[in-house]
Amino acid sequence: MTARDGTAEARDHALGPSSYDHQAAVGQASFERIEKTWRSPSGFFGWFTQVNHSAIGLRFIVTAFVFFILSGLLALAMRLQLAIPLNQMLSHETYNQVMTVHGTAMMFLFAIPAMEGFAIYIAPLMVGARDMAFPRLNAFGYYVYLIGGSAFFLSLAFGMAPDAGWFNYVPLANKTFSEGYGVDIWTTMITFIELSALTAAVELIVTIMKLRAPGMSLDRMPIFVWAVLVMSFMILFAMPSVMVASAFLMMDRLVDTQFFIVENGGSPLLWQHLFWFFGHPEVYIILVPALGIVTSIVVTFSGRPLFGYTALVLAITGIGMVSFGLWVHHMYTTGLPFMGRSFFMAASSMIAIPSGVQVYCWIATLWGGKVRFATPMLWVLAFFGVFIAGGLTGVMVASVPFDRQVHDSYFVVAHFHYVLMGGAVFPLMGAVYYWFPKATGRMLSEHLGTWSCLTVFVGFNITFFPMHILGLQGMPRRIYTYLDGMGWGDLNLLATAGAFLLAFGFALTLFNVIHSVRHGAAAPDNAWGGSTLEWATASPPLNCNFIQQPVVESRRPMWDWREADTRTVVAGLREDRRETMVTTLLDARPQSVMVLPGPTPWPFVSAVAASAGFIGLIFSPWFFPIGFFAVFATMVLWFWPRHPWRKE
Repeated sequence: MTARDGTAEARDHALGPSSYDHQAAVGQASFERIEKTWRSPSGFFGWFTQVNHSAIGLRFIVTAFVFFILSGLLALAMRLQLAIPLNQMLSHETYNQVMTVHGTAMMFLFAIPAMEGFAIYIAPLMVGARDMAFPRLNAFGYYVYLIGGSAFFLSLAFGMAPDAGWFNYVPLANKTFSEGYGVDIWTTMITFIELSALTAAVELIVTIMKLRAPGMSLDRMPIFVWAVLVMSFMILFAMPSVMVASAFLMMDRLVDTQFFIVENGGSPLLWQHLFWFFGHPEVYIILVPALGIVTSIVVTFSGRPLFGYTALVLAITGIGMVSFGLWVHHMYTTGLPFMGRSFFMAASSMIAIPSGVQVYCWIATLWGGKVRFATPMLWVLAFFGVFIAGGLTGVMVASVPFDRQVHDSYFVVAHFHYVLMGGAVFPLMGAVYYWFPKATGRMLSEHLGTWSCLTVFVGFNITFFPMHILGLQGMPRRIYTYLDGMGWGDLNLLATAGAFLLAFGFALTLFNVIHSVRHGAAAPDNAWGGSTLEWATASPPLNCNFIQQPVVESRRPMWDWREADTRTVVAGLREDRRETMVTTLLDARPQSVMVLPGPTPWPFVSAVAASAGFIGLIFSPWFFPIGFFAVFATMVLWFWPRHPWRKE
């Protein structure tokens, strides 16, 4: 299939909105007035004042993929180091830093922010809102993420990076065994960056609960929106745990508290409990929105309604709840009581049930449909193969006897890469190809996309499948080299070759994106014939998202409007200020009108003040009160009432 073929296919499936004239719907003068009201400031200084969800969501996505590329380069460096026995390319100190930054960045700076980015960009469009509930908080969260992530990566450039692994176990991370600022940077930056995740979760929950288009009752919400809602609640419950753990460790190192110091009554196991109470749900925080992405693509490219909507919603919700009962299966070798291990083994196996329900719903949806194998669908098919393989090894390591044999071996490295890359990266790549036309108004090349998907799939399996065998042969994880006589050289060399093939596959997509932003074929409003509301606006979306907010009467509004050749919309909102509809929680009946705030630099200034406090805390506890009062002052100015709001 060529780029031209893909564009032609997109036009064939373009539905009602492609012929919908947004300007004619309200008239030229009203259209220009509404767009002016919602327009973001341009220019260098204007960039720091933008608050629209489409701008902030896109920034999250782009920044997350930049961190993904940087982390991927670190992974290549690790693979080169392990390609041959007794390699001296990296010293053990440098290898430990590279490994720690790679793991931490992939989890905290790429996977979660990328999912949040798609949620922030797509969810308001899918629910028919004009923006998110707290646009300025949205911008604040992004600046916190950008500054924190950049500072974390810069620590590697200055030789100050953490080196205790991405889960930073104590006592290795205590001052006794980890001198210098590396672990302090890890604890401080993780706490700081998680503020961003919490702000995103709060605003996504409120947006989905209260700003849905009239008529979009809970049982009409798209599955992706359900997945974002579950993810947001999981973030609210999981993230405080790692923030508390990081704060305790920070205080142990900075002001000599004793939370994790065994000699003075502290407990290293407390760290593991707090970390994994966050760490295991985090896997599902990444996975759950990916399941929503997969469902959106499956429905669109099968061309038929979703089979088992209610079952799928319950499955996603069930995964979110059960995921909080699994954390101890990371601690089977720490001397837990037999009954405790049995309980968590059963819980770990149980999560396979809702996961299986989802797979059967997708198969049933595809069954009998006229499936189109465009690039988004190819990435989803690759996801099926990789993620199911990772799920099978997940059931294996959930078993206590097997886990105790392969614990801390390369088998576990292979398992979590199959789960995380299969469960997150493949759906994210599908999402890039699926929503790129909506975000840019341009089509990606189908030819390059197909080759990219094929190369990544092959490269991924060459890289990570041999690690199962290496783990079963006894190769431990986190080692920077090994002896020639161990017999691990050939499989490591094969994995390294696969890693470069994998990187080449991603490079094809990167080139595709850069080239298509300017030179891709023009995309219609509904490029793939989707059924949900993000396809009801222009490509790229209007400043106001919807010149008239839609009224929803089913789970498939776009397909209904195509058949009826008309759409029902909301009228009466003011054009001279940022108004959006507020609806009731369950059945989305109109309740009131919300006036959203406009552009301002204060979220950026507040984020800079908070950053100064957190980064300074690495070196002195006095920066805590300094940062606190600086943030307080900027918040006062941020929320200071101004005309014309007081008069209205």
